[in-house]
Amino acid sequence: MELDVIPKFSSKDEEIDFWKALSLKYKKSCQDAQDELLEFQEGSRELEAELEAQLGQAEHRIKDLQSENNRLKNEVDNLKEKLEQQYSQSYKQISVLEDDLGQTRSIKEQLHKYVRELEQSNDDLERAKRATIVSLENFEQRLNQAIERNAFLESELDEKESLLVSVQRLKDEARDLRQELAVRERQVDSTRMSAPSSPTQDNVKMDSAVQASLSLPATPLSKGLDNVFATTALSNGYGSNSPLTPSARISALNIVSDLLRKVGRLLLLL
Repeated sequence: MELDVIPKFSSKDEEIDFWKALSLKYKKSCQDAQDELLEFQEGSRELEAELEAQLGQAEHRIKDLQSENNRLKNEVDNLKEKLEQQYSQSYKQISVLEDDLGQTRSIKEQLHKYVRELEQSNDDLERAKRATIVSLENFEQRLNQAIERNAFLESELDEKESLLVSVQRLKDEARDLRQELAVRERQVDSTRMSAPSSPTQDNVKMDSAVQASLSLPATPLSKGLDNVFATTALSNGYGSNSPLTPSARISALNIVSDLLRKVGRLLLLL
């Protein structure tokens, strides 16, 4: 119902009832408003008390947070100082490490160069080793040949020494035989000059001389002489048991002398 629009009343009673109803309505509205105000005031007081409590808690928390903030600021300042110190130390360490890195790189380059030189030297050494092995093989072959030749020369030297011993023995025996032959020839000459003898006696004397010569020790020369005497006897028509004549004996001695001269020439050639 709008207050701006006032209805028209037909009578005073109707108007009184209208205003009376309206006043009761506003009174009730006013009472409700007062009740709501009281309730709002009570709620406001409770809310204010609660807000004050929350405000106190908030202020206490703000104080705690401020103290915590101050502590954190101090820690941040300390951390900044430590960080600055660490940064300065790290910068110094980085500078030192950069210097070390530069030195390490230079050392690495030198080592690479040294490794290449070592590889080159190793290749040279391997080539030298192969050449040395080939040289050693050739030297071993020459050494084996020299050893074989040395062994052959040693055997020849041993043979030469044995031949020298045999030749010396033959020379001694030939000298003895020459002396014996000269003695027997002088004896034969003296016998012929003293008295003529029969051929039988001469043969007997020559046989005794031959038997004396054959009774010498069995040396290589005596064996060779026996063979020469036997060959000469056979060539002159004597048997194995036939006595040798002085001419046969002299021819045998000449043959022995020729053999000795030939053996001497061979030794000189050796």
